[in-house]
Amino acid sequence: MPPPPPPLGRGRKRAAQAFDAALDDAELVTARAALAQGRWQAVRTLLAATGDDWDRRGHRVVVLAEPPHTAAWARDWLLAEPESADASVLLGMALVRRALRGEEKPENARETCRSAAALAPADPTPWLGLLLLERALGEEADVVRLFDEVRLRHADHHHAHHVMVAALAERHAEAGPDPLHEVYDFANWAAEQAPADSPLAILPVVAHAERYRVLAAAGLASADPAASGHWAGRRARQVMKSAFDWWLEWGQEGHPRHMIDLNYLAHAKHCEGRAAEAAALFLRIGEHATPAPWSYPDRDPYTAFRTARASALGTA
Repeated sequence: MPPPPPPLGRGRKRAAQAFDAALDDAELVTARAALAQGRWQAVRTLLAATGDDWDRRGHRVVVLAEPPHTAAWARDWLLAEPESADASVLLGMALVRRALRGEEKPENARETCRSAAALAPADPTPWLGLLLLERALGEEADVVRLFDEVRLRHADHHHAHHVMVAALAERHAEAGPDPLHEVYDFANWAAEQAPADSPLAILPVVAHAERYRVLAAAGLASADPAASGHWAGRRARQVMKSAFDWWLEWGQEGHPRHMIDLNYLAHAKHCEGRAAEAAALFLRIGEHATPAPWSYPDRDPYTAFRTARASALGTA
């Protein structure tokens, strides 16, 4: 598994400030602001209202866990309510984020996530935390095992499938642009076994972008995604068409991570040279850009997104 990302340089810091992981979840933004002031009760209310909408719960916990102050406030919450599964999972995810930044011992994060899992056996979120940790610091076998734990609790878990696709894409980089690579098989399988309206229908597009990231980093594809030809083959075109058709039919704009899917799809359509289709996606995205895949392979994602959007909308 790859090491944690290096500290952000000046350009990357600027880009990071341009993105908000909360995406278009206004309630999440409000609760996050309250938590920054130590008012964890707002988070308690938010997570209680989220219930067993597991994709939304995972998204909200991951975003809330990111700020450095979250672990301290989650501990205060847990002291006040020792049996709170919500407080426990938030603390576990916050320690995962700290461990990924090198600010916490990974074993502390693991133990806290396991405690959260014991308090809420049906919740996939503590297992998502462990999956994110081992994706960066653990062995491949652990990643596969933890992905299975998440799927056992929520078979169509959006974030976990994205993590797994990114990991599988890194296998056999030396094989080059192999259209039969296992990451494509996995993504197609996941899309086919999901319900017709599931956003996992976009997963083959994600797999295509993640494999490009790996190939470009290995020097086996152009560092300019639009000029790489990676989105020009027959298989790629079919994947992009199927995903775009799914979006036109189903949309799923109520899904908490649908903006991530739209960014992958807009990126693909831009690289494919389908400006009109890309424009429709950029209009839906608005300002809710995501670092991936615009940063691939090693680009300033903010500049890449703005340039592609301007090109598609004819404002370049």
